[in-house]
Amino acid sequence: MLVVISPAKKLDWAPRDTEMTTPDFGEDALRLVETARGLTPGDLKKLMHLSDSLANLNHERFRDYAEEPEIEALRPAALAFAGDTYQGLDASSLDPEEMDYAQDHLRILSGLYGVLRPRDAIQPYRLEMGSRLKTERGKSLYDYWGDQLSQALNAQGETTGAEVLVNCASQEYFGAVAPKALKLRVITPQFLEDKDGAPKVVSFYAKRARGAMARFIVTRRITDPEALRDFDLGGYAYDEERSTEDQPVFVRPYSNAA
Repeated sequence: MLVVISPAKKLDWAPRDTEMTTPDFGEDALRLVETARGLTPGDLKKLMHLSDSLANLNHERFRDYAEEPEIEALRPAALAFAGDTYQGLDASSLDPEEMDYAQDHLRILSGLYGVLRPRDAIQPYRLEMGSRLKTERGKSLYDYWGDQLSQALNAQGETTGAEVLVNCASQEYFGAVAPKALKLRVITPQFLEDKDGAPKVVSFYAKRARGAMARFIVTRRITDPEALRDFDLGGYAYDEERSTEDQPVFVRPYSNAA
């Protein structure tokens, strides 16, 4: 079983004494950086709906992105991202064997790097998958990546013997995975908060729960889709009535939200 998650806008660049690996799509990242360097801060502000300060920051990041960076400029992906999903994943608390398992079974979808392993070394960046960055391949990053992400996931599925992909990524990012090219069965968990008997998705909590589900799969070495029903982190429980085979639903009382 493989599991995919989205990256985060927020980064944690604290020093990490962790082994790092080389991203598979590093050459593509360099091409995209070269394209982004042709944009002004104003262009980036419009492209990703940024404030002036964030537009300037990311203009500087693209300017400083190095083809052969110093080790001090790099961080392992699963520890560098710091959004809600990564609070649920809590990669820094995984032991070495769990991180080894994650390296083979967890993937991070990225607008810049395509597909990342947890230990893949990244430079600081922000380039959302939904950005309409024009390249020689089309008008958006979806056009740029085409079926490359699906093929990479297929290849890892063959390497690990996985036949199932658990999609814990956002719609924006999983939309870059070409469904016709993907050979793996896709299971997409849903996480709901039950307030006054009307369960609904609350984005903040759903993101954290997706990371927690990824952690659950990694730490328990889940291979059987049926075992996903045992997910109970954060007070969630499997809701059989609302679930389908490929979309298991987990609900918790809103009062348990934290």
